[in-house]
Amino acid sequence: MLWLIVAHFAAACCAGSLVQWLGPRAFLLLAAVPAGAAVWAAAQYAQVAEGGALTEHTDWIPALGVGIALRCDALALLMVLIAGGIGALVMIYCAGYFDRGTPRLGTFAGSLTAFAGAMLGLVLADDLIVLYVLWELTTVFSFLLIGHTSERRTNRRAALQALLVTTLGGLVMLVGFLMLGQAAGTYRISRLLADPPGGGALVAGGVVLVLVGGLSKSAVWPFSFWLPGAMAAATPVSAYLHAAAMVKAGVYLIARLAPAFADVAPWRPLVLVLGSVTMLLGGWRALRETDLKLLLAFGTVSQLGLLTVLVGDGIRDAALAGADVILAHALFKAPLFLVVGIIDHLTGTRDLERLSGVGRALPALCTVAVLAGLSMAGLPPLLGFVAKEAAVSALLGAGSAEAWALAAVVVGSAFTTAYTLRFLWGAFARKGGAPPLNPVTCPEGARAGALLLGPPLLCALAGLALGPGVGLLDPLLGRYADTLPFEGAPFHLALWHGWGVALGLAAASWALGAALFLAGRPLAALGERLSQFDGDQVFARSLWALERISLQVTGAVQRGSLPVYLGTALVVLFGFEAAQLVAGGPWPDLGPARWYDSVPQLVVAAGVAGVAVLCVVTQQRLKAAVLAGITGYGAGLLYVLHGAPDLALTQFAVETVSLTVFVLVLRRLPARFPDGSRMWRARRGAHLLFSVAAGGVIAGTVYLALAARTAPPSGPELLSATAHEGVRNVVSTTLVDLRAWDTMGESAVLAVAAVGVTSLVYLRRRVRVPVAQPVPREEDPAGPAPTEPVAGPGTPPLSVPGSASIALGRSAEGGDAVARRRPVGRRDAWKLPVRPGTRPPTGSPVAPRRTWLAAGPTLAPEGRSVMFEVMARLIFHPIVVLSLYLLFSAENQPGGGFTAGLVAGLALAVRYLAGGRLELALAAPVDAGFLLGLGLTILTGTGLAGLWLGGSVLASGKVTGDFWLVGPFHAASPVLFDTGVYLLVLGVVLDVLRSLGSEIDRRLERERAHSADASGGSGEGAA
Repeated sequence: MLWLIVAHFAAACCAGSLVQWLGPRAFLLLAAVPAGAAVWAAAQYAQVAEGGALTEHTDWIPALGVGIALRCDALALLMVLIAGGIGALVMIYCAGYFDRGTPRLGTFAGSLTAFAGAMLGLVLADDLIVLYVLWELTTVFSFLLIGHTSERRTNRRAALQALLVTTLGGLVMLVGFLMLGQAAGTYRISRLLADPPGGGALVAGGVVLVLVGGLSKSAVWPFSFWLPGAMAAATPVSAYLHAAAMVKAGVYLIARLAPAFADVAPWRPLVLVLGSVTMLLGGWRALRETDLKLLLAFGTVSQLGLLTVLVGDGIRDAALAGADVILAHALFKAPLFLVVGIIDHLTGTRDLERLSGVGRALPALCTVAVLAGLSMAGLPPLLGFVAKEAAVSALLGAGSAEAWALAAVVVGSAFTTAYTLRFLWGAFARKGGAPPLNPVTCPEGARAGALLLGPPLLCALAGLALGPGVGLLDPLLGRYADTLPFEGAPFHLALWHGWGVALGLAAASWALGAALFLAGRPLAALGERLSQFDGDQVFARSLWALERISLQVTGAVQRGSLPVYLGTALVVLFGFEAAQLVAGGPWPDLGPARWYDSVPQLVVAAGVAGVAVLCVVTQQRLKAAVLAGITGYGAGLLYVLHGAPDLALTQFAVETVSLTVFVLVLRRLPARFPDGSRMWRARRGAHLLFSVAAGGVIAGTVYLALAARTAPPSGPELLSATAHEGVRNVVSTTLVDLRAWDTMGESAVLAVAAVGVTSLVYLRRRVRVPVAQPVPREEDPAGPAPTEPVAGPGTPPLSVPGSASIALGRSAEGGDAVARRRPVGRRDAWKLPVRPGTRPPTGSPVAPRRTWLAAGPTLAPEGRSVMFEVMARLIFHPIVVLSLYLLFSAENQPGGGFTAGLVAGLALAVRYLAGGRLELALAAPVDAGFLLGLGLTILTGTGLAGLWLGGSVLASGKVTGDFWLVGPFHAASPVLFDTGVYLLVLGVVLDVLRSLGSEIDRRLERERAHSADASGGSGEGAA
């Protein structure tokens, strides 16, 4: 089963390339993946219907008891058939619905395929944590699909609304999962259902929180407002996500947990009341809509309320009816949405008051809609009739205690009949006030072809065939229904149960629905008068109020002062830690403090303390940065004296990179700190007090923690564990093998933080800078080449590769150049031709003679250091080789991917400091974002490879052998994992150098150029 899910995500990754190659026809290939899932489910039908269940389990987080547990029973098989079958048909429909020129069609195809995989995994998950992860994945992909047309404000707003509501419900549901798992002692769903935890506040609270998540996902009141707004999405999205798949996730969760928790006190009242209210309000609102898609959307809300009542009632016959309605709803609502898409595609409107005569113009399309509509209204001999009669019969059997729920279902069925007739009349009937659509007025060639008409036709025919053939479904659906309690003879699905009360109530709902349809206009006017507020408006106003409050709170708290932020953190830290230390007494017998192990340690510690004091009292920013760096180097020296070379090497590399970053940032700050005014001295005193207090508390906490140790040290165990694997570096092995999860998480956080911080430099993505004019030369009679620029600070900046590189283009008229983000390579570094016999342009790497640096001629003579350039040229390659040595020798020698990446970044920093941004561009002609993405990809790929190497995520593996002329070799997956860390850290350093270095250089050049232009202009005016 896992391979089915992986196949969906693999196909999603290939969707962009397939669409680029085949256009919309790529959807036909992508449809094979969900179709394969449906075929697989059909092949397992007999085994599951007989009571069997397919299970798989793969360790994910063994220490926490979390694994990728999958289980396919009767209910899961039904949902796989729906998600796979409807998904495949919708993708076939997409092949005819979209044009080749549709923007970002590859992204849409990938998101739709990935959603199908997430939905498939959700219904197969047998672990609450795995279910939650896939639950949120469906939310994310739904957000991407609804907001795909991001240039439209309606789509953006609808996507954000759906994301906020369903994500909030999902987070609440996660808390409920944790409470239920804690109470039951397991997160396996099958074990939870087989042996549910007893009652109590913990279980009751968990049940309520889980219901909040399920009800919000399935748009049950009061969360029903997000689903009609989501109709801004493309028609295939509405047909699949919002009719057949995503909105069924909440119903599925309720149906899955009902056998164990339906008798818990809050369950049944919440489910029945909210489901009934949703069913009635959705049906009533559908009678007022004139947009066909919105009409179906509110009808979907009503049907979801009915499903919630049936699957959450906790009785066997109602669950059987609910499972039948789940399938019937997918088979009639998905084709109706697809039909609306065809009508909109051909006529350009979905307004039922403007459509006229479509049924006569498009009889095949009208036939499909009538079949699906009759099933929605519950008329025989379609599957919808069987489901409605089963629902009424189940509630009749529940007795008088649920008579009100039965009445709500009958009235809701009447609303369903009414808005079904309204839909069919509005979409296909001839109306006197609108011109008819006929083959003459229909756009030439605009006909519903096989790709558009085939999928809804197959769905409608399936609903027609399964009405008389519902006996084929009864074993499977009855297998799920038998998991709930029942008394007496069990109900079985059949097309005809004879004359009885259930059939009479169904007929009464048809008659009442027809009367409501005939009284449509008066009812619509009454509904407008009665509607005092709309859920969508309430949400929008609440969101706006929250934004206003957040702005006010942010303005009061976020003052833009780093000392205030740091001081607040230190005060909180000092207060809580000090209070805990005082309240945590009596302390154990700690014995005398051991201040140092050797005299050199004491000397280094005293020196670090003295330098720290000098750093505090200095008035110059650069000196303070250097002194702060010295304290870091001193800490690294203490690591050396304590016998921790790995930590020392990392500390030295981090301090060097940090010092470089400090120097780059200080260029934009004043050289000195503010003057010593009275207010400034008071602030410094407060800062000193807070810092000393916080440092003392931290030091005391560390001392207490170390002195109060009761368990034996873990060092000997780590030594034996690494020795067993044939390696000697405990630190590196721990980071990339024993605690690889921590390293992966920290690496991802580092990448996100670096990209976020450095992107602040590129807030203005398009800037206009003047293009310099040619400079004539006396020794060149022919005049200058027309493309030679003026040398100096006003020269347009060179294109630098990177995540935020800027390439300058020049118009034919010699106007301004517009800076655009475009990564370039080494050969694109400078494209200004130089004519023979003329002076090469300053700022160009083209030079008449060799220099130590590739971009040496671009440097101003007064800013060059020949000694620095020579040293940079000589040490660059050795530093790179050293970084590779630190990477590949980390198993047995000090090093590792993090340290090696920092060392490689220092090599680039040396080239930048010696030759400027142009030299950095030539030294690293690669995008920083590419390095970050490649590093994260290698980390993730190595983690997933652990499933194959060791049976769990991030499990290590090794390959040994002998090569001819080389001898024995040993390759381990942690080395590849460390390579990902190396590339990621190198990308972070390169991104920092590009943003805080190259980009600030450009801005300084522009500022100097503008200042020079302004002073030159004023001088000319004065003359």
